[in-house]
Amino acid sequence: MSTESVAFDLEVDAKGLKCPLPILRAKKALATLTSGQVLKVVATDKGSVRDFQAFAKQTGNELLAQTQSDDGEVFVHYMKRR
Repeated sequence: MSTESVAFDLEVDAKGLKCPLPILRAKKALATLTSGQVLKVVATDKGSVRDFQAFAKQTGNELLAQTQSDDGEVFVHYMKRR
């Protein structure tokens, strides 16, 4: 899925934060959204890829896409609130 086509309602900058902070910031942000809205999280923690997959399974929120910058330093996660 091309991330250029992913529309989002809120963006969280979690760059420089280590686990579990990107997830905690995402959880807090998702609570402000209504059902069906999309959250974009930008992180630099490599572990965030697995963390967001697990978080989606645990919470029932849909993980729409995950991308990584060409240099492998930045990870972007798109999550739709259930």
